[in-house]
Amino acid sequence: MRAKELIDALSKKLQTNSQTELAAVLGVSVGTLINWKNRDEDLSPLQVASALAKSRSAAVQKAQLETIQPIVEFYAIEKCLSKREASWQIFNGGKDALLYAQGLKAALEDSFGIYVFYDSRGQALYVGKAREQTLWKEMNLAFNRKRDVQTIALVHHPERNQEFKPGYEKLRQPKDTKLELFDLAWYFSAYSVDDGMIDDLEALMVRSFANNLLNVRMETFAHSKA
Repeated sequence: MRAKELIDALSKKLQTNSQTELAAVLGVSVGTLINWKNRDEDLSPLQVASALAKSRSAAVQKAQLETIQPIVEFYAIEKCLSKREASWQIFNGGKDALLYAQGLKAALEDSFGIYVFYDSRGQALYVGKAREQTLWKEMNLAFNRKRDVQTIALVHHPERNQEFKPGYEKLRQPKDTKLELFDLAWYFSAYSVDDGMIDDLEALMVRSFANNLLNVRMETFAHSKA
C-alpha cells in the first residue's frame, strides 16, 4: 500500500483536520508522517504494524489522561434563587457574577461526569452522576431534592412577627423534618468524566463510602450482575 493512500484514508477515517492531529492519534512524530507522505513509497508490513501498535498505545494513553479531569474542587456553595425563583441554584453564575463564577458555570454547563456535595466540615454528603444532563443541570436538581434519609428532628420556630416565649412557657416539640441538600451542603466538587466511565466511577465512590453518604441507591458496576 502506498504511504499517501494510507495516510489519506486514516485521516478521513479518524476525522483529523491536520497532520499534527493525525500524528498525535497515530502516535508518531509529524516528521515521520511527512516523510512517509513525501516519499510516497509502499509501506512494508512492519511499518504498518508499527504504526498500528503506536496508534493503540497513543489511544490508551489519551484515555488514561482524559478519563477523569477535575473541573473544580471544594467550591463554596452560595445558593441563590433561579431566574423564575422556582428553586435554588448552587451559586450565581449570571452576568452580574464574578468572572470566575461565570467561567465555572460555563464549564459545568458544557461537561458531564461526577459531582460530590460536602457538609460544613468538608465531609462527603452525596455523590451523583451527570450523563443525560450536564453537570450544571444535574447538580441543581439534586441540590433541591428531598430524600427520606435527609430527615432529622428539628424544632419549628415561628417565622411570622410574634413575641418570643421561652420553652418553659410554651414547649415546642422536635419533629421529623425532611431537608433538601441545600440545607446541608456547603461545598461541592465536579469532575468531567469519559462517558464510558461515569457509571462505574459513581458506583465505586458510592460503594466505597456507603455508610457515610446520603445516597439511597447502592449503585452497581456497569458490567456486574447484582
